[in-house]
Amino acid sequence: MDERDFSGELHYSASRSSGPGGQNVNKVSTKVELRFLVASSQLLTEAEKALIAEKLASRINAAGELLLVAQSERSQLKNKELVTEKFYALVTKALTPRKKRKATRPSRASKEERLETKRKQSEKKERRKEGPSLA
Repeated sequence: MDERDFSGELHYSASRSSGPGGQNVNKVSTKVELRFLVASSQLLTEAEKALIAEKLASRINAAGELLLVAQSERSQLKNKELVTEKFYALVTKALTPRKKRKATRPSRASKEERLETKRKQSEKKERRKEGPSLA
């Protein structure tokens, strides 16, 4: 993206992680949730907000927050870094316009190959009809 700093608009919360990890999981809050209110962002234009709301709709909750979670690492700091990277990657991808598809025509060779395949298939099925009857 154009290197905007969203750090002032990101809200983090930590809780105990699930899954394997023994005592560490049971006593240390390493799971990090990142919340970002799309509609009230000062750094995004209205068009960008609409684009993010459309493309990341499955990750936006009823309160209009973009919600991301990281709990793979054993330290809260690493999970915070991971979830922040994930946020910037998602926003960048959502705001990157898709390339227009250039219409192309099939080549003469590809047309001939397709027709030849069809001819062979047709001949194969014709031979099945002509085969000796065992009745």
